[in-house]
Amino acid sequence: MVVSSCLPERWALAKPLCATAEELLSTICVEFGIYLPAGNMSIKLYIVCINTYLLDAHARGRNTVLIIDEAQNLSAEVLEQMRLLTNLETNERKLLQIILIGQPELATMLERPELRQLAQRIVARYHLGALTKAEVAAYVAHRLDVSGAKSQLFPSSLIGRLYQLSGGIPRVINVLCDRALLGAYVQGKQHVQSSTLAQAAREVFHQPKQQYRTWPRHLLAVLILATGGALAMAVYRPDSLATPVLPTRTLISAEIVPLAPVMPISKKQMPENVSNPAASLPETLEWPAGLPRTQSRSLAFAALMRAWGADEAGPNPCRKIDSHGLRCRFARSGLDELRQLNRPAILQMYNKQGDEFYATLTAIDNQSAIFSIGSETTVVALSALATQWSGYYTLLWRAPLEARDNIQSGERGPAVDWLARQLSSRNGKVADISKNAVFDESLVRQLKQFQLVEGLVPDGALKLQTLMRLSGVGDHTAPKLHRTDEAK
Repeated sequence: MVVSSCLPERWALAKPLCATAEELLSTICVEFGIYLPAGNMSIKLYIVCINTYLLDAHARGRNTVLIIDEAQNLSAEVLEQMRLLTNLETNERKLLQIILIGQPELATMLERPELRQLAQRIVARYHLGALTKAEVAAYVAHRLDVSGAKSQLFPSSLIGRLYQLSGGIPRVINVLCDRALLGAYVQGKQHVQSSTLAQAAREVFHQPKQQYRTWPRHLLAVLILATGGALAMAVYRPDSLATPVLPTRTLISAEIVPLAPVMPISKKQMPENVSNPAASLPETLEWPAGLPRTQSRSLAFAALMRAWGADEAGPNPCRKIDSHGLRCRFARSGLDELRQLNRPAILQMYNKQGDEFYATLTAIDNQSAIFSIGSETTVVALSALATQWSGYYTLLWRAPLEARDNIQSGERGPAVDWLARQLSSRNGKVADISKNAVFDESLVRQLKQFQLVEGLVPDGALKLQTLMRLSGVGDHTAPKLHRTDEAK
């Protein structure tokens, strides 16, 4: 899930994995940063907390918007609960605006008799049809431009073929282009060729195996690490369209510190059944035979909690911040982001038959990855991520209760004091907060420098990804996904 905000509004963009109304309400509270009392939560208490938050936002002149993506996956029960959320209002107006985004199945669902009242609440509908050939060309050019591409990776002569293969459907365009860019990178080409696009189409549309896999499988692990990720990052990152292209000149002065090289997985991290890590590793992650895949999500989360040394039966950090300060992040991105966050993560995977399962990635280097899958620990070649991972991940991160995002200019308080301490610690200094730190131009300048060094957009805003990176400063007890020269 991704949360962002702008001055007049507070909004959340969510991918629904909510099977019940309680899970939906809990997710909304987590994404908006609504404080939840300890103990069991009832629907009534969730509603009280959300209503209190909305009234406070209204009093400050802020509009609150909830955007639900892939809404066709929600059950009728959850959709009905969303209708009840629209009852939260003042005498003047509604407190929450809800936007549903989904596949055509969503429209079919809303025609069901039990959802009639929800359908009547919808004030605007819009259906996105297939793109024309000209729109496909503009779409691809725009996505590449946003991602920072400096050359024409897709020649104009290929757009017609891309349009025919995709039928103008954006989702299919995304997958075809992503796979074609990956192929061009593996082949060492400066742009996608006709044969590369054809190869990508054979893989995407699952044509007979003998017709594809002409690219070396061990190189598929690049996925979104280089040229292959240019389009994917623009397509899958919700913040990409809102991210401005940085000017050639910048007023920020900072030494760009290159990422430390990733060290090989240590023998201590290797499963006992792997006697020779250097030997050829399996290139496919298989779900253990005899174990129901329906248990994969709960088993993966238990493994993630163990990695943090936390009680598996304790509070669920994905519902609220627990006593250890653990918080939950669900998002879709690439391997590069996981490496930068450097925390174990639950990955949504698919086998050759297209069946979904979840596995916990606990260690990684440049060639292999270690997973806790079911009740086993398995090491596989890194290419398994390229061929089986959907891009969705869930990870835990730790920060004190006072740490939060969206600090405003001129603000003081515990959150600003914590920010000042973390930035000073990152620079090898001790923060003097005896004067009650303020989020002023000096602190913003330090934050921009930190963002620049970390490879983030240096906008001086304390958003979620920046908050996560800051929380890792000085946290030497958190589990690491990989070792570097600095931490071997």
